[in-house]
Amino acid sequence: MPEAYIIDAVRTPRGIGKVGKGALANEHPQHLAATVLKAIAERNDLDTSTVDDVIWSTSSQRGKQAGDLGRMAALDAGYDITSSGTTLDRFCGGGITTVSLAAAQVMSGMEDCVIAGGTEMMSYAGQLTQEEMAAGLKPPMMGAHNQRLQQVHPQSHQGVCGDAIATMEGFTREELDEVGYRSQQRAAEAIADGRFARSVVPVVDDEGNVILDHDEYPRPETTREGLAELQPAFGKMAQMPIDKDGTTFAGLINRKYPDLEIQHFHHAGNSSGVVDGAAAVLVTSKEYADSYGLKPRARIVATANMGDDPTLMLNAPVPAAKKVLEKAGLTKDDIDLWEINEAFAVVAAKFVRDLDLDWDKVNVNGGSIALGHPIGATGSILIGTILDELERRDLKRGLVTMCAAGGMAPAIIIERV
Repeated sequence: MPEAYIIDAVRTPRGIGKVGKGALANEHPQHLAATVLKAIAERNDLDTSTVDDVIWSTSSQRGKQAGDLGRMAALDAGYDITSSGTTLDRFCGGGITTVSLAAAQVMSGMEDCVIAGGTEMMSYAGQLTQEEMAAGLKPPMMGAHNQRLQQVHPQSHQGVCGDAIATMEGFTREELDEVGYRSQQRAAEAIADGRFARSVVPVVDDEGNVILDHDEYPRPETTREGLAELQPAFGKMAQMPIDKDGTTFAGLINRKYPDLEIQHFHHAGNSSGVVDGAAAVLVTSKEYADSYGLKPRARIVATANMGDDPTLMLNAPVPAAKKVLEKAGLTKDDIDLWEINEAFAVVAAKFVRDLDLDWDKVNVNGGSIALGHPIGATGSILIGTILDELERRDLKRGLVTMCAAGGMAPAIIIERV
């Protein structure tokens, strides 16, 4: 079977995802996507007429983020009109899925050059009107508008699910705060050391003025004491009625776990940050790379997708990691670095505990708690992050996975070449 190679990976800085606070919040999502597509073409001197497809991820596909962002952004970036494009949604996992599908197309021999990636403007997605919400334009887990599905597979708010898992698994507030503190400290060190410099490309306006050239979200001044003072964020949310029958987010979980008394542990300091951002990964065949003088940085060893309990929602990364390792014929000892998306601290804490991993190999440059989680883009960002770090440390293999709404997790293993 042909190999699929990663030639390059780029991302925008992550801007605070709130209007009036974030530098990117007034930009169009298409502009962020076009920024990384243009950068990856220019950095690799691509003849864009040879790009077979652009496979993109955006979770909140409505308004400005609707209308096949992958295709529109490629045109906006000046790509040849023969470069096709499509856009998909696997909630938080889409940015891994786009790379996995790009690899599948190349490894099947159907295509030779595919650009994968994603965009999420959380500042925009957070501006839904009451009319849009009432029209059913919210994800299925955010309420009881699909009554039959919610009876069979109750799906709550992700933050409440995080607290439910922490309660069931016996994690303490202190353990989860330590995940948040570690993320901030590692991100601060990585930024100071310039570890993201290779992949981060600035966002500029149409006149070439720099809008943002650094990650806005990190809080390097974070202390353990400061985290301990933060109030849990999802207690009131858990008890909020979401339908005319008075069903609450906690009640949805209790439909399946009636004896669970959810304790609340997660807050802004140990949950992923709300940010705007985009990322792109260039995937080609060996023949294409050789023909155009491109030097592969890594090969895609294996990919996998896994479903788990949609009611708890966040528990699929561990079985996904086991599945992709089995597909690759590897064990956890063959993996040098791991990236598990820090959607909530409990996701990373459970992942490390259940797989018996060493934190020294996991999220070594911080994660989404410190840097933010632009939903559809994060998976592609993490693939670039782990590739850069494998090279910096002269290591061989990395595994990336993340939870996604609906109780899913994609996973991917890459290996330097």
